[in-house]
Amino acid sequence: MPICGKMAAMRVLRSTLVLLSVTLATGGFLRADDGAASIAAGGVILMKREPRIVMAKEVLSISPLRVLVDYDFRNDSDEDITTEVAFPIPAYTVDDSGMVGYRFQGFDDFKLWIDNVPTRYSTDVRALAGEQDITAALRALRIDAASFGHFDTDNDHESQVDKLNAAQRNRLIAMKAIDPKFRNQPLWRVEKKYHWTQTFPAHGTVHIRHQYTPVSGNSNTIGDPAIYRGKGAIEEYAQSCPSLALRDTLSKVWKKQSSKPADVSPLWISYVSFILTTANTWKTPIEDFTLIVERPHDPKEKTYVSFCWDGPVTQVDADHFSAHVSGLVPKKELMIGYIYDNKSNAQ
Repeated sequence: MPICGKMAAMRVLRSTLVLLSVTLATGGFLRADDGAASIAAGGVILMKREPRIVMAKEVLSISPLRVLVDYDFRNDSDEDITTEVAFPIPAYTVDDSGMVGYRFQGFDDFKLWIDNVPTRYSTDVRALAGEQDITAALRALRIDAASFGHFDTDNDHESQVDKLNAAQRNRLIAMKAIDPKFRNQPLWRVEKKYHWTQTFPAHGTVHIRHQYTPVSGNSNTIGDPAIYRGKGAIEEYAQSCPSLALRDTLSKVWKKQSSKPADVSPLWISYVSFILTTANTWKTPIEDFTLIVERPHDPKEKTYVSFCWDGPVTQVDADHFSAHVSGLVPKKELMIGYIYDNKSNAQ
């Protein structure tokens, strides 16, 4: 059931989800009347399966503003293993709503540390129009494929496509790479990955750490949560595994706040998705796995946090909640839902 107010540290919640009534910072979140989809990224993967390398430990920390993953990889063999490790990025396109730009979709702020040392990595970018690879054609025209030629959905400046001559633009039109009817908007999709060559010493352990800013999904239109009984609620709310207790609590909030003059719903949801099954590219299981969910603070909004989890969740301190599993083989992905009551504390 929801955890409200101050709670004793290290209280264990033996249920399949965490329901927290807390205050949560909202700076930098995306809000839209129609909502926006989360873009799920995951962890690092092996480019070629290598059964001799074990994921001895993974600590996954998630907040609305940062995803941080710490790994210990152990080579149990008698020889050094050198292989390619990658952080794959979901394919992305121009979002003409202007809500999610390529800088977010491409996870351009990805950072990497190897054994606590900041480490550079290579970036591979492919541009595809339909099934046609147009990477070389864009390069010949000096168009940056990953940023869509610095296309600006708000039209504040000329893009690299806009600066082409008519013949060059016609070539892109013929490849169905741009839309001439809408400001020469790029139509290609970008497939990108970050990767590096990694050596795992014989009978040794390598610590890999990476972080990035998640692309949160959101919706302003939860409605009365009491109507959710397996149907009738927004998809994001349903996927966050709200318990009956949470639904009832939020329904009371809805009825209290919606009875007052208002121009927006008193409840909205933001969610962070993570592809947990990327861990299965390594030798399974993950020997030691820890999930940490973090909450910032904002006195203007009360927040409930809900997510699906099979097993106990522990409150570590006022702002962190942790789940621990030994011998984990991920079977499904993870979604953390942050449900905001943006009126209770803002009156």
